[in-house]
Amino acid sequence: MAFCTGLIVANIYYCQPLVILVAKEYNLTESYAGRITYLTQAGYAIGLFLLVPLGDMFERKKQILVITGLAIGALLLAAFSHTFLVLEIASVLIGASSIVPQLILPMAANLSSDEKRGHTIGIIMSGLLVGILGSRALSGSIGFLWGWRAMFLIAAGLCFLLLLLMAKRFPESSPSFKGTYKELMSSMFNYIKTQPVLREASLINFLAFATLSAFWTTMVLFLANPPFSFQSLQIGLFGIAGAAGALAAPLVGKFSDGKDPRKNLLIGLLLQFASIAAFYFTGSHLYLFVIGIILIDIGQQAIHVTNQTRIYALLPEARNRLNTVFMSVSFVGASIGSALGLWLWDKGQWPVYCFGSGAVILVNIMIYQLYKKRLP
Repeated sequence: MAFCTGLIVANIYYCQPLVILVAKEYNLTESYAGRITYLTQAGYAIGLFLLVPLGDMFERKKQILVITGLAIGALLLAAFSHTFLVLEIASVLIGASSIVPQLILPMAANLSSDEKRGHTIGIIMSGLLVGILGSRALSGSIGFLWGWRAMFLIAAGLCFLLLLLMAKRFPESSPSFKGTYKELMSSMFNYIKTQPVLREASLINFLAFATLSAFWTTMVLFLANPPFSFQSLQIGLFGIAGAAGALAAPLVGKFSDGKDPRKNLLIGLLLQFASIAAFYFTGSHLYLFVIGIILIDIGQQAIHVTNQTRIYALLPEARNRLNTVFMSVSFVGASIGSALGLWLWDKGQWPVYCFGSGAVILVNIMIYQLYKKRLP
């Protein structure tokens, strides 16, 4: 499950190091070509909201296989797109059809005991984060060697192999919801009203994902311009520096199974703030930049795994719907964060990006403090 999760979620992030190559082919500015990054994330949020709840209503394995098939089609559309508009449409479809990890996670949670659920989620989240980080290194290398279209063709081939693997290995499940699709969607809004933990976790994740996404989008422009002037191959390799976050996920998951998981949130927020400080003082010293990448990814893992474990502990029979609310809000934050990062870059490049991201994290810490006395 961790393996499949990592390779499928990678579809969302392949485009990031390729922005420079796409801009050159279509004769666009780099910031305008960067639209494909947040359109992919917006598509992911749409897919989360409309498709993931069906995991409580239909058999999950069959749903996973059908959606993976749709992802193959979307990736092929991107590979053969001859206008930037078609690539934008394909980006939305790639995002919407790459929601399979959010169907795998509730499946794993249902198969786990209460005592080990956080640890299990942490293991699968390790696979997910390795996929995110590895996707940037892989796409940067493939783009440099064979062009950006080759990456989408390779991704389609990988998804086809995963489809065969999941058909053979994944267990079948029994749906827990017997009502209509309208009743299914209405129940999600009821959970938003009645579950304060869901509201807080979703809001904190919204801003944390915005922070992370703003960085990974803007860093491409930072490294592609003087004094570095790196190519896509070199830019993609910086994704490997975030592997520490993947290694931290199972450990964070264990802590999330404890009596006071919420303290992990503050640790994660402080790590994210420290990462922005490292980015601001990077200058031409890339060791600070690498330290910042490690800190921001470990911080994100601490926030995300902790919140996801808290969400899954609320209502076992509604895990897909709770996860839908939580992850839809998170990836709306990611999409907005990418757009915000590009906007901050246009306003004042790297220093303005750092100040803007720092402000977002401070707002998130304030939200954490406001909920502190009311929630476990």
